[in-house]
Amino acid sequence: MTDILSYAGALDILGCERPRLAKAVERAAAVPPTGWGGAAVPAAGLVELRGEIVRYTEDTVRGVAARRGGDTRFVRTRRLAAAHAVIVVSAYFEALGEEARPPVTLERLDHTRHPEAAERYAALVRSLLATGLPTPEPHRPYEETRRAVRLVHRRMSEALLSYARGLPVWGELPAGDRARLPALFADGPEAHALRVYDEDYRLLALDRPEFGRWSLAAEQPPPGAGLSRVARLLAELAPPRTGDRPVIHLVRLAAGALDQPLMAGREPPDDVTLPLLGEGYITPRCRVAELAATAAEPPRPAARSWWAGQRALPDTEAFLVGHLTSLGATQAPLVVLGEPGAGKSTLVEVLAARLAGSEFLPIRVRLHDVVAESTVLSQIDQGLRTSLGEDVRFEELVEAGQGALPVVLLDGFDELVQAAGEGRHDYLEQIQEFQARQYRVGRPVAVVVTGRTVVADRVRFPDGLVVLQLRPFEEDQVRRWLDIWDQANRAVLARRDRAPLSAGDALAHPELATQPLLLLLLALHDATGDGVRGAGPIGRAQLYEALIRGFARREVARDASAVGLPPPRLRALVDRELVRLGAVALSMFARGRPVAAAAALDADLAALCGPGSGADRATRRFFFARRTSAHRTGNGTDGYEFAHATFGEFLVGWLAVFAVRELVRRHDLTGGELAAAPAQDLDDDLLYAVTSFSCLAERGPIVGFAVELLAGLPARERERAVELLGVLLRESLYERRRRSFTAFEPVRRPVTRRLAAYSANLTLLIVAASAAPVRVSELFGGPDPLARWTSHAHLWRSQLGDGGWSGLLAAMPALRVSEHGERDILLGGPAEPPGGDGLGWWFGHGLGRRATVLRHRIRVFAERAYLLNPDTDLLADLLDEGADPPLLLRPRGRVASLPRLLRDLLTGEPLNPDDRLARYLDAITAATAPGLPPDARLLALIAHAVTIDGARLPFAGRGRIVSELLHAGADHALLRPLVEAMIAERFESWESLVEAGIPEDVLRKIHSP
Repeated sequence: MTDILSYAGALDILGCERPRLAKAVERAAAVPPTGWGGAAVPAAGLVELRGEIVRYTEDTVRGVAARRGGDTRFVRTRRLAAAHAVIVVSAYFEALGEEARPPVTLERLDHTRHPEAAERYAALVRSLLATGLPTPEPHRPYEETRRAVRLVHRRMSEALLSYARGLPVWGELPAGDRARLPALFADGPEAHALRVYDEDYRLLALDRPEFGRWSLAAEQPPPGAGLSRVARLLAELAPPRTGDRPVIHLVRLAAGALDQPLMAGREPPDDVTLPLLGEGYITPRCRVAELAATAAEPPRPAARSWWAGQRALPDTEAFLVGHLTSLGATQAPLVVLGEPGAGKSTLVEVLAARLAGSEFLPIRVRLHDVVAESTVLSQIDQGLRTSLGEDVRFEELVEAGQGALPVVLLDGFDELVQAAGEGRHDYLEQIQEFQARQYRVGRPVAVVVTGRTVVADRVRFPDGLVVLQLRPFEEDQVRRWLDIWDQANRAVLARRDRAPLSAGDALAHPELATQPLLLLLLALHDATGDGVRGAGPIGRAQLYEALIRGFARREVARDASAVGLPPPRLRALVDRELVRLGAVALSMFARGRPVAAAAALDADLAALCGPGSGADRATRRFFFARRTSAHRTGNGTDGYEFAHATFGEFLVGWLAVFAVRELVRRHDLTGGELAAAPAQDLDDDLLYAVTSFSCLAERGPIVGFAVELLAGLPARERERAVELLGVLLRESLYERRRRSFTAFEPVRRPVTRRLAAYSANLTLLIVAASAAPVRVSELFGGPDPLARWTSHAHLWRSQLGDGGWSGLLAAMPALRVSEHGERDILLGGPAEPPGGDGLGWWFGHGLGRRATVLRHRIRVFAERAYLLNPDTDLLADLLDEGADPPLLLRPRGRVASLPRLLRDLLTGEPLNPDDRLARYLDAITAATAPGLPPDARLLALIAHAVTIDGARLPFAGRGRIVSELLHAGADHALLRPLVEAMIAERFESWESLVEAGIPEDVLRKIHSP
């Protein structure tokens, strides 16, 4: 719960025509939190102050409710927030009236009766009137706001009681009254104040509808379409704006997309009609979370499992209206996360259209169209240039808006972060700073930013940020969407004697039907292809491939030259169409942009697919590929893009798998045996051209599509693919003098970058095609496979960029294993756990019967300037410069470093007494190993930890620790607190300590220095 306004701040916004109240509030606001600082004491006493506050509320709050016209959107928001702050405080003062009847009245506490307490009275007034107050928030139910207000009233009671305790009147009260006073305040004024607040809140919400939206809606409405309730709710707040300058009309025209199809592109196939956005977009249901650094569980917005435990948002449209009309909208961005195809971009597109007809000024910025490294303000200006086709600066647009509140919709921060790498991990913080700067210069701005859930762990989330996650469709949403689809295509389906796709048939494929984009594709496939009724399980890749193949097959069949061709030849022609589309997607993927200029695509297609394979020919038959304006390509010429990023991601994955299948087919055609097929003899030219520019894992869905497509191949073909890819991988870093497709170069890459991408993608494809996790020893073979693995991994880390390397780690989990004394690494199975025994994997072989200590020479300090990696600097910060950390090799159990042992002891782990005792003895052994310089600080830390543990450890065990510390040379003064505590613990402790190995004369020196 964010404390935004104080009572003093509220009066500053609303104005105050009561001089004595205004003076008291002004003086209260002038007091620094650390003390009164000699400022003047308010003249009004508590009785007069109460009367002024109550009367002000009666006049002013009614005025806020009655004042409906003439103010801008943000001014009304501030006035409503101020009115709420006023009723929070006035409810408490009203409850302090005569009906409360506490043992000590306000008259007896008046500072005029106690001149000596004037400064304390001033501090009291500051506490009551100049402290931040909770504000309702649309992601929190009213009950949470009410609890926060109750805590405010409790704080106000405590301030009054603290002030009263310092007055003579406190000593005049009977002891029983003094003891009962806190409870009397809680049951009397505080309880009554909450009832007054409830009534004032209700009246304000009735008078001002937007205020009622500032609390989480409790009821879930039926599935809505096109955010139509947003438009209706906004219309209740203010009439449509008229008389704006032409540039504002231009912006609103650009935002008006409700009459566009659900998926903008070319004409859909076979007379199928796509519902319009304003009719066919189903309002999503969401989960909402406020990311607080103080939460018991650290926020993990990139984890689906974490979202499962977050609050469901019953009414998304009411939340959006409540958020955009609240103060919080101009203080921090609202982040919307979702899976690919969940409808993030469509949400902001429809929201922009609904806001365009109201007192808001929507500015939609597609982040994949802007320079990733540019500032937030520059990105907005670039977005305006793209959408309007002319240079318009954000500041000029806001000025032209004449009070319309700008709402910047930044769509696709995941693409921006992936393009810019680690340099934009603070992107959300930069957005918040941009909002703060605009607020300070009088241009408050709301910001909504969207992105894929999986990329959320690559940016920092400011404390208190509100995040939505779009949930999959529920059954009633699927039914509503299919009803809309049926209405749009009933005539077409009737002509083909096809029944509409039922919810039951669609929900038989829940992974598809519950995602908006996939549900649309499922309906298209049902209307134009073989149908899904009674079909077996359909995966995502299978759906995309069936849909695209269906389009290609129909287009090929229309060509007169294809009539009468045998099925294998027809399949080859269809494959050629998909290869061309895949080349378009690959060209965009390699460039790192979802848009590519026509001339560049023509050159790439000619190089990869042969003459006559231009971009227009490759895309014109497919409705999900579309032309774009010159403003989108960035080089002044028209270009192409896919209607949704997942089409391009599927086609890149499909093309990679197609290249693998071609590798197998060509090798089998030659009749060659694997043993006689060195890498130089394998025709991997197409595979190299497709996979050597970017790591496929830069886009997680590409790997997912490839895995699914490979899983659909016959088992024998997959085995052959794994064997041939392995041969290529083992030779992938060696020079190959002759290759085809050398003219295909969508981007110019260093040789090291291309070899890194190629070898990484070969490894990914091997793991994806394998039926079980892959061992590195089998992958690389030879005398030292782990060394070869390490050299490849270092190459990948250095060359693939942050996006490729992070994606590779996520797509291909690695786990170190050790079996029968042999070390190995498993790829494609479980990931290495955070608490895994990494040191044991390195040093735990051939352990003797006794614990031993070794020194490991580290190079981290020398490597920092070479690697320029914050991970290296962080590791160096945890180590002592110039000292190689000792490692303890236990005869049984894990290998541990001395810093880890000390950390465990000081943080209370492990909890088992026997395990802690063993950990203490290990720490002493490691700290005093031969060859290490003596370090009294380490022994002091160990002694301190034992003293804190006390009786948690067995008495005899503590005695043994003391004995070991003495033998290690610990100073007697360090052990004195521990020994004295043990002697006082039990009668026979002296004898027990002697039996533990502590000489009696030493014990006397420690106990009696």
